[in-house]
Amino acid sequence: MELIDVVVPENSEGTEATVLRWLYKVGDLVAEHQPLLELETDKVTVEIAAPSSGELVEILKSESESVEPGAVLARLRLRGAAAAPAPAAAQTRVEPAATNASAQIRSQLQSPAVRRLLAEHGLDPASIPASGKDGRLSAQDITRFIGDRTGAGAAPRKIPHSAMRKRIAEHMVASMATAPHVTTVFQADLGRVLKHRKQHGAAFEREGIKLTLTAYIVFACARALEAHPEVNSTFHEDALEIHGDLNIGVGTALGNEGLIVPVIHRARSMDLRSIARRLGELVAAAREGRLAPEDVRGGTFTISNHGVSGSILAAPIVINQPQVAILGVGKAERRVVVDEVDGEEVLRIRSMCYLTLTIDHRALDGFQANTFLSSVVGTLESWPLD
Repeated sequence: MELIDVVVPENSEGTEATVLRWLYKVGDLVAEHQPLLELETDKVTVEIAAPSSGELVEILKSESESVEPGAVLARLRLRGAAAAPAPAAAQTRVEPAATNASAQIRSQLQSPAVRRLLAEHGLDPASIPASGKDGRLSAQDITRFIGDRTGAGAAPRKIPHSAMRKRIAEHMVASMATAPHVTTVFQADLGRVLKHRKQHGAAFEREGIKLTLTAYIVFACARALEAHPEVNSTFHEDALEIHGDLNIGVGTALGNEGLIVPVIHRARSMDLRSIARRLGELVAAAREGRLAPEDVRGGTFTISNHGVSGSILAAPIVINQPQVAILGVGKAERRVVVDEVDGEEVLRIRSMCYLTLTIDHRALDGFQANTFLSSVVGTLESWPLD
């Protein structure tokens, strides 16, 4: 009977992925479109579905093996389109009805790395103390629990890097080796933005939209990128490629598991409401492990809002290659500043934050960085109130 190849999609994000786990074994019957295996990249975990109904006759790539787009993962022997029973491995991926709301929240917030550790060690997540927000269980929670259970105590232990952590490390090292990093620092008075959010936050909430400071920052960056298109570019040895679209990535922390950068595409045409809505969707999907490859593809500029975890200033923030700049946003806090009123200097308390722009000095100079940041600050400090 005819054999059909199961391949890594050519449009997979990145150039390399890792086989996370197979959901079927050789000899199993599978149905068309049913997930066969999971692949993990530095950005997302994706399921590879069966291209047709049939019998899994050969697995060519084992778990933890690296694969590239176009690589053949397995072969199916074609059969009729009758539905195949889900294998035991796949069944373990479906959570039974939770006995209470807390258990439901914990299962919904499990990342791919957490699910893998739970499966490898046969652990019940309800028995493990979770340190994350809203009952989120982290990989560190699990390894700590395993150490306590086995009496490992404070003895040293090695936690294998996930594919995401390995790719992040490679990407950061490559960026620092590729681009000379230079950082410029500005301050922004967020008083008008905070007042606007106070005026309109409840109305946004009624529409299911969380109005965050990051949404204002994205909007301001989109306007600044329009005014200074050279910041929205990629450096080549013979030319600077100015991108037509403004696709703004927002760094999203996944606790101890790493960092991912979902992208707000075509931000040029979006108002504050549209940006806030899309940002909320992407951040929720990132933290719940639901991002699709297209959600992290095509970014032309990146924002790192490190202030959400308390950082006042971070520099340099490593550029997300092949982009030429990345904006850092520090914690908003009240500071005493000197203002001039009627020719007199007065002390006032303002809600301030540091903004940094780290640039690829091959592509941009300090003047361009400073004019770009001036545009961002100008938009934030002159936000219209109504």
